[in-house]
Amino acid sequence: MFLEKIKSPGLAHLSYVIGAGGQAAVIDPRRDIEVYEEIAAANNARISCIFETHRNEDLVSGAGLLAERTGATVYHGPNAAGEVRYAETARDGQEVQLGDLRLKVLETPGHTDDSISIAVYDNASGKEAVAVFTGDALFIGDVGRTDFYPERAEEVAGLLYDSLQRILALGDQAIMLPAHGAGSVCGSGMADREFSTLGHERLNNPRLQITGRDEFIKVKVAEHHYQPPYFRLMEALNLSGTDPMDPNPAALGVEDIKSLGEQVLRVDVRSAEAYASAHLPDSLCVPEEMIPAFAGWLIKPEQRLVLIAENAEHAWQAARHLGRIGFDRVEGYLAGIMDWVTAGEPFASVDFVDTATVEQRLNKPSVDWQLLDVRGLEEVETQRMPEAIHVYVGELPDKLKELDSNKAWTVMCGSGQRAAIAASVLERGGYNNVDVYLGSMTAWQQQKHAA
Repeated sequence: MFLEKIKSPGLAHLSYVIGAGGQAAVIDPRRDIEVYEEIAAANNARISCIFETHRNEDLVSGAGLLAERTGATVYHGPNAAGEVRYAETARDGQEVQLGDLRLKVLETPGHTDDSISIAVYDNASGKEAVAVFTGDALFIGDVGRTDFYPERAEEVAGLLYDSLQRILALGDQAIMLPAHGAGSVCGSGMADREFSTLGHERLNNPRLQITGRDEFIKVKVAEHHYQPPYFRLMEALNLSGTDPMDPNPAALGVEDIKSLGEQVLRVDVRSAEAYASAHLPDSLCVPEEMIPAFAGWLIKPEQRLVLIAENAEHAWQAARHLGRIGFDRVEGYLAGIMDWVTAGEPFASVDFVDTATVEQRLNKPSVDWQLLDVRGLEEVETQRMPEAIHVYVGELPDKLKELDSNKAWTVMCGSGQRAAIAASVLERGGYNNVDVYLGSMTAWQQQKHAA
């Protein structure tokens, strides 16, 4: 028997290859599928089946592509939002045998109507489940979000409660294997580790400590989650299937960038600090490691893109992040901006300000200056700057008309990284007097504690 976990950074997506007896199953594959074939080959196994534990909202599934390459059967849960063209419907109690391993489907709706979990049994060592793939129903330290059906909020929260009882009934001994880890948009309270058992979660997971179905429903309905616009694209692609991704954009020169014109969006994927120091005018700052979280808010899938990256490898990794969420129109990349600068082309910069400067501005308020907090709602409710206007960074493009472009703006977040993204959105929107509070709430709290 073998089991290997594959993590997709940024998305915090976890997929798996499990196998025995020369056969393997893949659970929740991502779009760049080569890794699954490599793992199966290294274990002298053939991929014979693929399971999707639910409709993925936050990434493009690679199940259809992997099935085309391997001939494997794809299984997807019942009650999907439409016909999953590349999959068969998995039913409750359905089993697949892989050598001495037995994989059993449990219908566990709530996060989505089509959610399933997959219990793993080792026929050679006992009758109890040894593990369970929980998809987005149960996480380490949290449970799945239930906000995708707002008109059925209480119903789906109740369905999730019932599903969690089914999963826990497999026994405390079972290792749990979720589809996401900490940092995923699919839950806000996940522990910063990727191993647990049902027994540990039963005792320690805060959502599993809620007493009773009614109270669980009340808590879940009161939760707040953000839904990036690109989730709708994922829903469509994960019904119809998609093409293979090409994560290796070509290098471009200064004249190439200029010839592409203003119809192509320049996306600076370097660090926030590098962007602030010098960047191409009208470029959008989305540091490479933050692409999975924010590109789907700020970029439209049909937009043609040019990446401003540190080097080829950096650009290719950024393109891979984009491809995993269905953004394929990358025309190429510019390696750094020195060629641009030495060619005499214009560039822009953004000032960083420190805690002392922000405090001074707060102590001498001006009608011509405003502090803008772009953190998430839960963060703001936990630690608030009363003087700040709050607009979540992902929603900022749609809220620009509500802000005064004639004012000077200082943007803050938790550390300054998201604030740099927001500053680029403001600049692209015609806000000419913007700076970033580097350190942001983390630095503010440190200063207050030190005082």
